[in-house]
Amino acid sequence: MLPLILNKAQFDPRVSYFFGNYLVGRKTRYCWNNFSSPFFDINIGIKQDSALFPILLALYLSPIFYIFEKRVKTLEIPVSVLSFIDNDLLISQDKSLLISNSNLFCSYYIMSHLLKQFGLFIEQGKTEIFHFSRSHGIFDPLSLDLSTLGGPVLQSKENWKYLSFIFNRKLFFHLYIDFYMNKAISTIKSMKMLGNLSRGLILSQKCLLYRLYILHIALYRFLLWFYNKALLLYPLKVLRAMQCRAALWILGVF
Repeated sequence: MLPLILNKAQFDPRVSYFFGNYLVGRKTRYCWNNFSSPFFDINIGIKQDSALFPILLALYLSPIFYIFEKRVKTLEIPVSVLSFIDNDLLISQDKSLLISNSNLFCSYYIMSHLLKQFGLFIEQGKTEIFHFSRSHGIFDPLSLDLSTLGGPVLQSKENWKYLSFIFNRKLFFHLYIDFYMNKAISTIKSMKMLGNLSRGLILSQKCLLYRLYILHIALYRFLLWFYNKALLLYPLKVLRAMQCRAALWILGVF
């Protein structure tokens, strides 16, 4: 399938020929001291630790997303897709949770069917659903039952961690801020181990470590919560507490 996609994308025929041979009929053997195992097949595709994996996966998935978007547009299903390597999101926006779940159910069916046709599958144990809401009252989101499609029954969570970002239903990033501020403080504590038997770090070295490492950890992707008209009372309070710990460490008090 991959060589066909590369040909369709008008890559040089030599590139398609290379991967057509590289991915088919591969064998390997293990050697340990004087022992050598017999050859055995490893037709398992490209592993995730390969430098080529993100690029080739994006090329492989592109026709799937193209077909998916055409089908949901034809069926008038208002669902969009976001993809990051092998992590994909189906996004539905509607004032009714029932309609939103219906859209997600239909799009999940289309996507799982397409993936199966391309020789791929969805890891059901990693499948999640999350609802955002502007409601000020009690919010009790509906579950999404995918059992008829061979999937799980998904329950929406209070908080959701995706690609190292932590979201809650109302997009308050207090948990996210706490996580990275605590990580910064833990890094400060671990800095006490740096130095040698005669002395520890000097003041300029501590300041340099703070600017290069600790501050970058504390402010990791801070644009999530630091933007125009955002409420910054809580983030600045936690940031000041972290900076106070860092100042005590730099001065040698902590």
